[in-house]
Amino acid sequence: MTRLSVIIPAKNEAAALVELLPRVRAVLPEAEIVVVDDGSTDDTRLICTEAGVRCLSSPYSMGNGAAIKRGARAASGEVLAFMDGDGQHDPADVRRLIARLDEGFDMVVGARDWGSQAGVGRGVANTFYNWLASRMTGHVVEDLTSGFRVVRATRFREFLHLLPNGFSYPTTSTMAFFRSAYGVAYEPIKAAQRVGKSHIKPFKDGIRFLLIIFKIATLYSPLKLFAPVSFAFLLLGCLNYLYTYLSYGRLTNGSTLMWSASVIVFLIGLISEQITALTYRRDD
Repeated sequence: MTRLSVIIPAKNEAAALVELLPRVRAVLPEAEIVVVDDGSTDDTRLICTEAGVRCLSSPYSMGNGAAIKRGARAASGEVLAFMDGDGQHDPADVRRLIARLDEGFDMVVGARDWGSQAGVGRGVANTFYNWLASRMTGHVVEDLTSGFRVVRATRFREFLHLLPNGFSYPTTSTMAFFRSAYGVAYEPIKAAQRVGKSHIKPFKDGIRFLLIIFKIATLYSPLKLFAPVSFAFLLLGCLNYLYTYLSYGRLTNGSTLMWSASVIVFLIGLISEQITALTYRRDD
């Protein structure tokens, strides 16, 4: 196996790490294991020491995405495997994901089924996110928010500057890989119930995920976002003009404003397309 680094972000996940780290070591004895302690106040560092695992500690919590970035910079492997520190992911699945990399893919994501979702609300939300991301990218996105994935290290590090410090690094990295024409595959997995309490707040982080999807859409393919909005303003302007012409026999300011908005939004989309091209430009 190509040199492998397993990166596990953890914030107060000592209860799960006690069992998880020995399992990772047993299943992947040749792998480098890096636990990124995101300002934990429990025994995370002690448990890593006892397990003989490298631990990168932060003096305060910087966010899940920040932990991922720190781990990716510090890891020495050619292949990076990311998995949560809460016990949801099975280390035995890592080899299946790596096998798909050998088929020519650059990222392989562990895709959860409905039974692995943390509640009906989260399941419905993730289904919507997957549908929306698929529409934005033009590719089938089976699990946009899964944190269980393996990637080629050189490819992943190209996008570290785009990754947010919060919980949405899977969203950003997936769409960035699609935008850069790097192969992305999905491998079905079963996720267990997490140990302890989730750090995600469904409503607050749900809105955040949605905003990030639109933010990344402007980096991925802005016209797919701006063109429909532009067309909507154009159509509304025409309908308003038809109504006012038939009712009053004249053109009103409302129609003119909506037509102007249509042109402005479309031009912003064109400019965003140029910015996107510059963002992903590589000077090798």
